[in-house]
Amino acid sequence: MKNIVKSLFVLLSVFAISCSTDDVQDRPVIQGVDAPVLTAPEDGNTYTLLPENMDALAERFVWTAANYNGNVAINYSVEMDLTGGDFSNAQVLGGTSSDLQAPVTVETLNNACTALGANPYEASSFDVRVVSSVGSNSTAYSPMVSNIVTIVITPYTTESPKLYVIGNFLSGSGYGADWTPDASLPALASSGYGLTDFEGYVYMNVTSPEFKLLPTNSSFDGDYGDDGTFTGALLQDGEVNVQLSAGSYYKINANTTTMTYTTTATQWAVTGSATTLGWPAGPDGTDGQDVDLTYNTATKKWEVITTLTGGQELKFRANNAWTLNYGDDGADGSLNEGGANITIATTGSYLIELDLSNPREYTYTLTAQ
Repeated sequence: MKNIVKSLFVLLSVFAISCSTDDVQDRPVIQGVDAPVLTAPEDGNTYTLLPENMDALAERFVWTAANYNGNVAINYSVEMDLTGGDFSNAQVLGGTSSDLQAPVTVETLNNACTALGANPYEASSFDVRVVSSVGSNSTAYSPMVSNIVTIVITPYTTESPKLYVIGNFLSGSGYGADWTPDASLPALASSGYGLTDFEGYVYMNVTSPEFKLLPTNSSFDGDYGDDGTFTGALLQDGEVNVQLSAGSYYKINANTTTMTYTTTATQWAVTGSATTLGWPAGPDGTDGQDVDLTYNTATKKWEVITTLTGGQELKFRANNAWTLNYGDDGADGSLNEGGANITIATTGSYLIELDLSNPREYTYTLTAQ
């Protein structure tokens, strides 16, 4: 037995010697020989990206194989930067370890443009290249860079422009410090990019609210106020604060093309055959015929816990009238002004929450209790 152990020890010693660092140092170093060549798209190609095509193919980037002085697996990545950039902040459009092409969708290309600071609906010039390397992504070595192809892209945005509401009501209403630009400012949104019909809801829990509208939430530059007549006219130079007579939950509309604004104080409720009070009688009904909601300053939602009847319907409305009401056209939890009645599936007690804090993206939830 001792002889067997000795023999194994000798064999292991020989193996260890044979695997010395000298052998490792003698191994050939992998080096790049021929860089990949980006063959598609062509230099100067132009692309106009549209949100309705976001899942479609924008371009298939194609390149020739890189050549290294050994039989190794090669990784490729397609990089894009603003024209003239050094690719230190490049966006990666795609990568592969086998194919010599990378299909890129409209959405992926658009996201890269946005990340690089391109303005929506304006043509911008970009440089694209392919980088080859050997090894894993974390320990890649021997990188080689292809030729650069310059393309022109007009990106899009699905975000609506916003105005931000600043004033003496912020601290008392759960938004932050009064008259202080900040990311927490309540906002108004337009109905689409390039449009100026801003709308939103703002809670103003002070006796005499005053406010202005800001193009950004970071400074007063370009702020809008009243022209001094307090007749709903906006002014940018020489303006004064908009002044309201009482605190409330206000629906604010502003148009920076027509330079007008309106404010509507609102109190919210649910009404309908699904509620314990049923639909209001007559054109609007009277006070007490709606199930009133209470505003929660912590969640910035209107809420109530009440019993609802399955198979019946409800809607949200303001001020015990149908002038301003919301339903749900898609039965998906998002609200549409004047939309379809909301059908209740099962009888029971529900927490009803109405969220108007995200401008033009109003929602509701019905949570069984």
